[in-house]
Amino acid sequence: MTEIPWKTYTENQKFSCFDESTEKDWNGNFYFVQTADIQFGLIQRYLENNPQPGWAKETALAELAVEKVNRMRPRPRFMVMCGDLCDAFPEQQPELREQQEKEFKRIFSKLHQDIPLVCVCGNHDVGDEPTAKSVQAYRNSFGDDYFTFWCGGIFFIVINSQFLWDSSKVQDIAQEHEEWLNCVLAEAKKNKVKRAMVFQHIPWFLYSPDENESNYFCLNLETRMKWMDKLREAGVQYTFCGHYHQNAGGAYKDLRVVTTSAMGGQLGKDSPGVRVVRVQERTVDHVYYSLENIPSVIQVDQPE
Repeated sequence: MTEIPWKTYTENQKFSCFDESTEKDWNGNFYFVQTADIQFGLIQRYLENNPQPGWAKETALAELAVEKVNRMRPRPRFMVMCGDLCDAFPEQQPELREQQEKEFKRIFSKLHQDIPLVCVCGNHDVGDEPTAKSVQAYRNSFGDDYFTFWCGGIFFIVINSQFLWDSSKVQDIAQEHEEWLNCVLAEAKKNKVKRAMVFQHIPWFLYSPDENESNYFCLNLETRMKWMDKLREAGVQYTFCGHYHQNAGGAYKDLRVVTTSAMGGQLGKDSPGVRVVRVQERTVDHVYYSLENIPSVIQVDQPE
């Protein structure tokens, strides 16, 4: 794949802080910052119904987020953006998409050098019906669209949920993704991985594993049931998602699905924000903060 020229994490551009030889074992409490859907251009196009392209409001929100995250102490181990980095679809509006991507990279390259940025592919990043061209465009710009990494004794799996939503135009690529995910989960199960988490864009479900499968904001019932037991058996305890532009969450047995509202435009009553996920030896807790209220100090060693 193409080597990307800016600071983000993929299989092809690994940070030393995610070195498997040192990160595979538990080495103390830590936290990371999870968010989604900054989606440069959505507010003006969709929420304000303005035909003139613009993303000044997303720019202000993203700059505030980077400023606040950079102030956090101790520093988060990483920040993950769970999809919809920009609003314009790559094949429908390629020139507009390029401008929005430049703005995304300009702002998030200001994250402190010790805070890797993990990017997850969303539907606006490859299209609701992805094609080989749109997938390759994403990879050229942002790197791998699915991969794994270790951090602090936790096995993290990043998937491309768009292949699970509609693979009609990318059947070969989606098959590669499925085979890869099956191998990753089988290996994790074989090695008895104790703790794993998944990052994806579209949630398996919003509140209940048996909810209406026709909901645009979650994967259909057949797909979710195909994968959720595999995830559990592989040691996955949490799946963190975006897409809904509202906070939501639920559980399937001991698998928790956490949907985080947008850093950008909102579709509900939440404010633009991020989720702080604190990982301790036996427990995980997480809190959603509006951007203005992101704390500057995180107590990672509070009693479990």
